[in-house]
Amino acid sequence: MASSKNFTEVLIGGKVFTLSGFESEEYLQKVSTYLNHKIEECSSSEGYRKQSAETRSVLLALNIADDYFKAKKQGGTLESDIEAKDKEMYDLKHELISVQIKLENAEKTMDKLKEENKELQMKIVQLETEMKNNHKK
Repeated sequence: MASSKNFTEVLIGGKVFTLSGFESEEYLQKVSTYLNHKIEECSSSEGYRKQSAETRSVLLALNIADDYFKAKKQGGTLESDIEAKDKEMYDLKHELISVQIKLENAEKTMDKLKEENKELQMKIVQLETEMKNNHKK
C-alpha cells in the first residue's frame, strides 16, 4: 500500500509555510515546533540577534546539527547498552539451562539413592527377621 503525500501548513518564525512529506501531519507539526523552539532559544541571546540573517541561519543550523549529533551519540550508546544486555541475557539463559540440567541429574541421582535406601531398609528388616528366627531356634 503506497503512502500518500501529506500537506500541512505550519508557522515557523512567524511565517506560514506549507510542508509536504510522507510523514504524518502530526510529525510535520512536531518538526516545525522543534524548529520554532530552536529559533526562540537562539534568539534569546543578544549576540545572536546582532548577527546578520546569514550568520543567524548558520548558527541556527549549527545548533540543530549539535542536537542531531548528541542524539545520534546517545542512540549509539543506548544501542551498545542493548547489545550488552542481550549478551548478558543470553549468558544467563545458557547458565539457567546448565543449572536445570544439573538439577535434573541431581534429582535422578536422588531418586536412585532413595530406591537404594528403600532396598537397604528392606534388607535390614529381612536380616533382623532372620536373626530373630535364628535366635528362637
